[in-house]
Amino acid sequence: MTQYSMTRYSVTRLLNRLALAVVVIPTCVQAAELQSELMPLAQTRSLMLDIAESDQRAVMVGERGHVFVSESRSDWRQIEAVPTRVTLTAVAAVGESVWAVGHEGTIIHSADGGLTWKLQRSDPWHPLADDEEFDPRQGVPLLDISMLDAQNGIAIGAYSLMLKTQDGGATWAPVRVSPVADGGVDDSADSADESEAVSDDPINDETIDWTFSDDDLALDDEVDPHLNGITRTGDGSLMVVGERGAIFRSRDQGATWERMQLPYEGSMFGVVGYDDQRVIAYGMRGNVFESADLGTTWNELDSGTNQTLMGGAVLADGGAVLVGGSGAIIVRESASADFVDYRFETSEQETPVLAAVLPLGKNTFIVGGEKGLGRFQAQPKAGE
Repeated sequence: MTQYSMTRYSVTRLLNRLALAVVVIPTCVQAAELQSELMPLAQTRSLMLDIAESDQRAVMVGERGHVFVSESRSDWRQIEAVPTRVTLTAVAAVGESVWAVGHEGTIIHSADGGLTWKLQRSDPWHPLADDEEFDPRQGVPLLDISMLDAQNGIAIGAYSLMLKTQDGGATWAPVRVSPVADGGVDDSADSADESEAVSDDPINDETIDWTFSDDDLALDDEVDPHLNGITRTGDGSLMVVGERGAIFRSRDQGATWERMQLPYEGSMFGVVGYDDQRVIAYGMRGNVFESADLGTTWNELDSGTNQTLMGGAVLADGGAVLVGGSGAIIVRESASADFVDYRFETSEQETPVLAAVLPLGKNTFIVGGEKGLGRFQAQPKAGE
């Protein structure tokens, strides 16, 4: 497997498990080429990382290509013959069309609400041939996906990997997300101005000084930050959040991108969008930031927790629910309310890392994480 810094998953046991777990597979056979396996205990033992709603059912994805679906949102079943055995990190749906992305640059698609799947893309890591140049994006994981409609969508991942489709995922073209002279970001894979991001010289370990000063490590010098989360706002704009406070925004549905940064140098692992240009970004150590102008200005919110937040969803009236480490579930019932901190426990009284949440109302949620999926009912706290 490729060795890379999985920033989105490097803080807790969940993060380390994603970064370091190796799927045991036959020699010379890639995990993306195998079908997922039915596992009787997967619902409570398998790592679950994201959840989405198609027209007819909810779809949850996780490790080893596991896909679960539910029409009732209470009874779940694992789908057979999913055409990959890599970890699936994110899922998105438009009507009955569903896409999931994951490790080894994998993208799979379902045209029937998650019941059957086809492999659209796979880019497993391979050793360099003698005439090949090193590409840091080859073989890296995709970490999130946003479908604007049934034909157009964007997938993002490690080392600023961004892919765009305009044909429902039949083809995925790389988008160059790197600084350009005008302060924006060129979305062309063949950009003429790639001097800051790509070198024409092959890497030579003997001639590179691998020591770095504080200036070398400054955010402005982080050319290819990992891209962890993407959302669409009510006015059609897009925002991507990533490593070390890096954010990107697009006002033209991904044709061009502008790089900005949060007033915080820690990583953001997700972002949710609302009406107009309002977004909420969340991530390291319980940090949550809100913007009403697509990231031009930010307001830090008191999350009530120091747990790293990994997943989130929008609630009615501008509210939000965010989930993360040690079973953290924080709920903001409306745009004017404060966050209230809860804890999710399994039947064994464990507080697992949570990475996904699906609201069934303001106080009832389906959650997914390192102990599979579960259901949580938020109760008013004493004194409220």
